[in-house]
Amino acid sequence: MRYLALATDYDGTLAHHGEVDRQTIEALRRLAATGRKLLLVTGRQVDDLGRVFPEVSLFDRVVAENGAVIYRPQPQELRLLAAPPPAAFVDALKKRGVDPLAVGHVVVATVQPNERVALEVVREFGLELEIIFNKGSVMILPSSVNKATGLAAALDELRFSAHNVVGIGDAENDHALLEMSECGVAVANALDSLKNHADLVTTGRASDGVREVIESLIAEDLRSAEPKLKRRRIALGHAGDEPITISAYGPSVLVAGQSGGGKSSIVRGFLERLSEQRYQFCVVDPEGDYENLPIAVTLGTAERAPSIDEAISMLNEPYQSVAINLVGLAVRERPAFFEALLPRLQESRARTGRPHWLIIDEAHHVLPKSWGPVELTVPETLDSTMLITVHPDDLAASVRDRVDVVVAIGSANDVLRAFGQSSEIETAAGEAVLWSKKDGRPRKIRTLPGQLEQRRPPADQAAIERRNTAPA
Repeated sequence: MRYLALATDYDGTLAHHGEVDRQTIEALRRLAATGRKLLLVTGRQVDDLGRVFPEVSLFDRVVAENGAVIYRPQPQELRLLAAPPPAAFVDALKKRGVDPLAVGHVVVATVQPNERVALEVVREFGLELEIIFNKGSVMILPSSVNKATGLAAALDELRFSAHNVVGIGDAENDHALLEMSECGVAVANALDSLKNHADLVTTGRASDGVREVIESLIAEDLRSAEPKLKRRRIALGHAGDEPITISAYGPSVLVAGQSGGGKSSIVRGFLERLSEQRYQFCVVDPEGDYENLPIAVTLGTAERAPSIDEAISMLNEPYQSVAINLVGLAVRERPAFFEALLPRLQESRARTGRPHWLIIDEAHHVLPKSWGPVELTVPETLDSTMLITVHPDDLAASVRDRVDVVVAIGSANDVLRAFGQSSEIETAAGEAVLWSKKDGRPRKIRTLPGQLEQRRPPADQAAIERRNTAPA
């Protein structure tokens, strides 16, 4: 699954006039039954929320006071993410006639137009506080505290990535929530400014819109929203002035062509752009080409084979990417290692949605056409997977059948022949031919190389050669 958590605002989103109807509560139960996590992200205080919403225990985490507090309903534990303002500040607001005035663990709340007086008092005390609006409500909070920072803290507790979250809201203070979420949704009754900011706008208002999203999550993991998630697409290059991008989730990509033609540069650029957006990736690296990649931790050396348990442990950190160096294994041992690794990665993806991308360099080493277990090991779809090889003919046919997009370096005709295609397009350095099953039309693109320099440290090449050529 792509989306393993739903993060929803309360007032005006989950709740109508402060109450959540029975239909919506049942929809939340059905969503939780799929194994997904539920997070409530609200400006309300925890005590107030408990009074109006007895079913709050349905949620795995509650981010309250607009990001300043995390509440765990089941053990009823509260954690403050910021310090409360000084009592003298609250007293000064009262003396200035600010009414109503609600004081939480961290937040101080009132209504418009009291923000003018509040700002004056903040300045007088020289405090690092900011004022956040929510449809007429005014919240005074420590600087840099908002729904996104609170959600990030809650996801950190759950070991989840924001790239596996759907966020839903309706008001000004939900901008940060939607921006952080992989798919940001505004309900139909949301402010226009939020609708313009959202990836998706529901047809239903408030709880009707939330149920609309829940039903889509249960039925199809919100796949129908994919064409609208343009801000999450990953760049591959340009065709003239047109940016060429692919979805951050779903496609399988093959980068193939002659040795030294620029495959590694294209892949490094792709990895850098994944890293910039904080997607987690796992590189299976048979020849040590990514040993010093600064945006990932390298496991394995020429002297020591990598451990699968170590790799999975590293990938449990939501924003830690990993390069698994197989140079310490003989060529004949690499398919078996990959056969053991792939189910563990699939289990991790089912449980956490990560790694978001699997990169298999020199893919013919671990998925050769002569290797029998391929059919049993490789899933029916290679979601979010990039394969790199010199000759796609050396890959198992069933693996080639799962490829959605091909980036051909050098002689595109030699590469595309493996897919029953042909192309006479000529390319120069820094160019490639792009072909996808979806449109079936090869086209020339200007690729986007990586910017981070890679240096492979000296290795015992003689030892590596002996290991690679040893008889089976």
